Parts: sequence; structure tokens; C-alpha cells
Amino acid sequence: MNLPSFFRTIQAKLIIIYVLLILIAMQLIGVYFVSAMKTSLTSNFTKELQERAALLSVLAAQNLGVTGESADASLDNLSVLVNNLFNINGAEIQVLDASGRVLTTSKPSHADYVGTKNTQTVVSRALQGIRDNEEYMIDEDNVRKKVVAKPVIRDGKTVGAIYIAASMTELYNTMERINSIFISGLLLALALTAVLGVILAHTITSPIKELTRRATAVAEGNFHQKMPVLGNDEIGQLSKAFNYMTSRLQDALAQNEEEKEKLASILTNMSDGVIAADEKHQVILMNRRASEMLRVQEQAVSGKDIMTLLHLPLEERAVLERGTMHSTILEIDSPEGDTFLIRVTFTPIHRREFGLSGTIAVLQDVTEQEKLEASRREFVANVSHELRTPLTTIKSYTEALEDGALEDPELGPRFASVIQNQTDRMIRLVTDLLHLSRLDSKEALLRKQSTGVLEMLEEVVDRFSFQMQEKEIHPEIFIEDGVDTAWMDRDQIDQVLDNLISNAMKYTPEGGKITFEARRVDDGMIAISVKDNGIGIPKRNLDRIFERFYRVDKARARNMGGTGLGLSIAREIVRAHGGAITLDSELGEGTTVTFTLPTQEQGGEGK
Repeated sequence: MNLPSFFRTIQAKLIIIYVLLILIAMQLIGVYFVSAMKTSLTSNFTKELQERAALLSVLAAQNLGVTGESADASLDNLSVLVNNLFNINGAEIQVLDASGRVLTTSKPSHADYVGTKNTQTVVSRALQGIRDNEEYMIDEDNVRKKVVAKPVIRDGKTVGAIYIAASMTELYNTMERINSIFISGLLLALALTAVLGVILAHTITSPIKELTRRATAVAEGNFHQKMPVLGNDEIGQLSKAFNYMTSRLQDALAQNEEEKEKLASILTNMSDGVIAADEKHQVILMNRRASEMLRVQEQAVSGKDIMTLLHLPLEERAVLERGTMHSTILEIDSPEGDTFLIRVTFTPIHRREFGLSGTIAVLQDVTEQEKLEASRREFVANVSHELRTPLTTIKSYTEALEDGALEDPELGPRFASVIQNQTDRMIRLVTDLLHLSRLDSKEALLRKQSTGVLEMLEEVVDRFSFQMQEKEIHPEIFIEDGVDTAWMDRDQIDQVLDNLISNAMKYTPEGGKITFEARRVDDGMIAISVKDNGIGIPKRNLDRIFERFYRVDKARARNMGGTGLGLSIAREIVRAHGGAITLDSELGEGTTVTFTLPTQEQGGEGK
């Protein structure tokens, strides 16, 4: 065990504090006890000496101050009193006369003191009649003694003194034994205290260690830790709080993971691209849609500068640094050669204390939107142009009629015929536009039924037989075996065929040929083709041939009375039936238009 580490633990601190408290308490108790015991023993020892000295002074008073023949007898009596009756172990008793001369002593080794004067202070005080005389002394053998002196009074006069010098060795030996017993008890108490301290500290620190271990496991992500609650004390309350914390953390983590998964799912499945950058404009997050738009890998852009990633000019960085919301349009070239328009909207992220902390860039593919907007503008321009031309003609001829041409028998009817033709042209244009509008809004009700294909194609040829005879155009009809009927709205499909035949006749020279063909294709569909050997269409115009008001040769088409909406209407009608229409053409060789129809009741709108 590493001792320095151990002494820094709570367990060691508790043991040390507990032992120190017991040690200090025992020391205080010991000091007080020893001091009180010493005072008591010393007081009792002195009191005993005082009492013996007082009794001896009373008895000695009968034998002091005697003169003559009885003086020797009195001295013998004093010797008997000192040596037998009042002998004290380790003490010396002296009887002094009024001058302080030693008459007798209880210590044989000090027999030579007899006849000499005792000049100690306590003796002088006693000879003066003072009763309380005592002092400590250390003799030549380094023995501590207690000295007591009492005056001997007879007939009111001080006739001598009693001097007692008692050794205190036994008293101090007793004190040392008491100190030894106390120290032994102190050591035993400290040992027991240390053992009890270890047990007590273990009972306190063991739950704390277990709590620390489980808290470490929680910090590492294991939120299923539970502390056993062994009581309702502070440790038990701490265990309850820990268990409550882990359950709340587990709930919070589950909720956070759920929200994170939701956010990741939203970002992944968003139709818009999202790029997140930090305050240094380095990319930290990009969803799948953004990577598809920019043709980059998500993993390859982490940490890359967002300005470099989006190929933005330097002036955009200055705007981005200002932390203002703004948008810009990017042109992205695909490997196939197409150009995509991407609107990028930058939204700064501000934190109250740190200012600009990041940027969110939202990428929207506005290619179709821009194309739609361009088509809308072109559509409005085309409608305006198509209406302006006949209106201008009508206005001009009307003004001419008002100016007198109406009275002219030759010009009047001719001008009125022109006005009528232009009016019919506008009516056809408005009718086609309304028809397209109903098809776009799904308001055109299709009355579908099973219709014979051969019968329908023959009727179409009959309707245009007069115009074909005028241009010497030869029609041909080919029906594949097994092609009998199709599921369609006969009137609508007749309009499609009328538009296709009308276009074929316009652009097929005299002596040409128009071929009608019906064949079966996959998925229960039949394909009907109208093929001519006319002037054809350039390849560059094929992609836009079904656009509204689009004409390959605008001047020639207007002169032939076309509105530029026929193929658009045909496409919408075929789509409403659940089919598709395509056009294939070679310049100078002819054009083939093919559309498909279902053979059974399926698909389309307005069944």
C-alpha cells in the first residue's frame, strides 16, 4: 500500500482524527488526574506529618525544661518517644531545646547531630512560636524530603521544637506507578481506539468507495448502476440521491439519443442540403442531400473551409464574417454536362457570451424552380404575343372599316373575312389554353371505355381524306395481330390523333405518305404511331418539342394557323390515360410520334 496515498484518504483522516481526539482527551484527563493525585498525596503526607509533629510536641512538652536529677530521665523519655512511639519510615525526628540544640534524633546515623544547633528556617520559626512551618528540601543524596517544625510550648513559653524531615521517595514512587498505569491504560485505549477507528472509518468510507466506483462507471456511460440503501442516514440519503440521479440521467440520455436520432433522420431525409460550420468556418456536419448536390463525400469535407467547399468568392466571406443572414445562388456543373442552380442560405449562430459561434448553410436545388419560372415567363410572353398579333390585325382592319373601307364592295368583305379569321384564331388559342388548364388541374373528366383501335384509326383517316387528297398524301394503317381494343376516352384520343395528323400533313410535301401503326407493348399497353416522311425536326429541337408555344419554325407555323399548343395538349391527354408520348425525327426524312394506351381499365384519372 502506498502510504502517502493512504494518508490522503478519508479513512486515514478519520482514524487519525479519532485517535488524536482520544489522545488529547486522555492527556487532559491524565494531567488533571495526576495533578490532583499528586496534590492529594502530598497534602495527606504533609497533614500526617503535621499531626504527628503536633502530638509529639504535646508529649515532648512534659519532658522539656526539666532541670536537676530528672533532666536525664526526661531526655531518655524523649528518646523513647522519638525512636519507638513516633518512628516514621524514611523520616528523621529531632527534638530541639529552646536554643535550637538537638537533644535527640530518631536516625542513628545522625547521632553526632546531638548537641549541635539546627539552624534551618523552619526551626527558627518554630522556636519563635510559629506553628505552621514546612518546606521541601533535597538532601545530599538527592532525596526529596518534606520538613515540618512545630514549637513545644509549656506554661505558655516555647521551650523547644519538634523537627521532622520525612523522605517523599515512597510518595513519588507511588506517583510513578500511577503514571505507569495511566500510560499503559492510555496506550491500550489508543490501540482499541485505532481498531475501532478503522472499523468505524471502514463503515463510513466503504459506501463512499462503492459510490465512487459506481459514479465512475456512470461517468464511463454505464447508467444502470444502483446503490444499495442500507439505512436512512446521510449515506443512505446519498445512495438514494445517486440512484435518483442515475435514473434521471438514463432518462435524459434516452431522450437525448431519441432526439439525436430524430435530428439525424430529419437531416438525412431532408430534401434540402444542410451544412454546419464552426466559428472558423470549418465544416463539422453535412447531410446526405448536401453531399449529393455538391457531388462530394460526407467524410471528405469534415474540417474543410465552407467557402472553399462552396467555391464562393472572397466578398462572400466578408458578408459571412459580419454574421448576417443572406442568400446566394451557385451554379454546379454535373459530370453529365448539366448545370444545377443551388440557392445557399447562410444563417449565423450567435451565443450571448461568445458572439458568432457557427454558421448553418441550407442548400436548395432551385433548378426546376428557375426553369419553371423561365417557362412561366416564356409562356406569358408567348400568350401575349399570340394574342397581340390577331388583336393588332383586328384593330387595324376595324379602323380601316371605320374609315370607309366598309362601303367599298371589294375591300369590305375581304377585311371582314380577315377579322373573322383572326377572331377564330384567338378562339382556338383560348380554347386550347382552357383545355390545358383543365388537364393541368385534373378537372377534365375522362369518359373511358373499351374502344376498337382499327375503327378509330379508319375514322380519323376518313376525317382528313379530303385534305390528304388535295396534297396527294397516301395514308396507310398497320394493326398488329392481337391488337383489338384500348381503354380510352374516344373524344380525347381523337383530339390527340387530329393534332398529330394535322401536324404531319402540314410538314409533309405533296405526294408524301402518313402511316398509322398499332402494336402491343409490355405491361398490357398498346402503342399507336403516326409516321410521316416530311421535312423532319432538327435534333436540337427535340427536347423542347412538347413545350407550350414552342415552334421549330415560328413564322411558318403561324402562317399555317397553329397555336403551338397541340403537342402539349396531346401529351397531357395521354398522361391522363396513364400512357406516355414520344417523338422521333430525322431532319429531311420524317417524324414519328408514338403514344401508349392501356388495354384494360387501369391508371389515369377520371375513370
